Amino acid sequence: MPSILITGGAGFIGSHTAHRYLGKGWKVHVYDNMSRVGAPAALEWLSRHLQSAHLSVTQADVRDYDTLAPLVAQADVVLHAAGQTAVTKSVANPRDDFLSNALGTLNVLEAARASQTATHNPVILYTSTNKIYGGMEEVGITLRDDHYAYTHFPGGMSEAQPLDFHSPYGCSKGTGDQYMRDYARIYGLRTVVLRQSCIYGVWQFGTEDQGWLAHFTISALLDKPLNIYGDGKQVRDVLYIDDLVNAYDLLIEHADIAAGQIFNIGGGPQNAVSLLDLIHILEELRGKPIPLVYDDWRPGDQRVYVSDTTKLRQTVGWEPAVGVADGVGRLYHWARENRDLLLAVRGQAFA
Repeated sequence: MPSILITGGAGFIGSHTAHRYLGKGWKVHVYDNMSRVGAPAALEWLSRHLQSAHLSVTQADVRDYDTLAPLVAQADVVLHAAGQTAVTKSVANPRDDFLSNALGTLNVLEAARASQTATHNPVILYTSTNKIYGGMEEVGITLRDDHYAYTHFPGGMSEAQPLDFHSPYGCSKGTGDQYMRDYARIYGLRTVVLRQSCIYGVWQFGTEDQGWLAHFTISALLDKPLNIYGDGKQVRDVLYIDDLVNAYDLLIEHADIAAGQIFNIGGGPQNAVSLLDLIHILEELRGKPIPLVYDDWRPGDQRVYVSDTTKLRQTVGWEPAVGVADGVGRLYHWARENRDLLLAVRGQAFA
């Protein structure tokens, strides 16, 4: 029976990946320090709906090498999704951000290197971020019909865009990104880096600092005002969680050609949406306006980020299947059905 170790396995992306692979009949080991809002609810969801006999959980931090290393040595696949996830928190506490993201990632790699043999070389998927490209101030931006857009990149941003780590979070995630790439070159580890754009979906307890689309959706449902930093015309390509995990499936299946590579992944131009576009969709779903509060732009905020996913498509044949309206509708209806749970969590996430 194949096995997957998921660091950050009680988080949004990690728990959905665990759900998928438990459904496939794999052994799934969730490794999480349980600091994220909603982590206990995610584990309860996994245990309730799937074969929990195949699910193991270790509550520990990726900074704890001695606890982590034996689990990496037993895994066929590692999804490294653990770490500090918010730019604002990285600015407030850059040391903690570095230890969680840079050192935590190095620990995963060193554990894999230490256990590497002729018969054991796990596929390691790393959840990187578009933040490693920085503010991209040198990229031409045009305002078109209340949407920011790239002047010269209609297909989105490719992996050829120069790196420009902006904010401690960008630095720590970028460090992990480059370590992953180099450990494939130097040590032959089967690492795959995914520079992910805005991932969203059900069972996401988003906050203002991370998981903004879910945060907007939950706030709309609970009749809370939304803070808009900037003018609301900034654009992101959004990707539904099922499509992301589909990409993981393909990359694991085709690890022989994906190993050592870096991929941008997001919804692409067909799933690019401004904040104001999203608010309009949510207002349609709830049947009334959402109160908005405008504030200054935040440091490092990109006017537009849209992924060019051509490389991923050409390498493993991946395409996103869930459109924005469909995905947001799924999230909104899930949130409405789980209102009591969200109200319980909201005291922690949105106090």
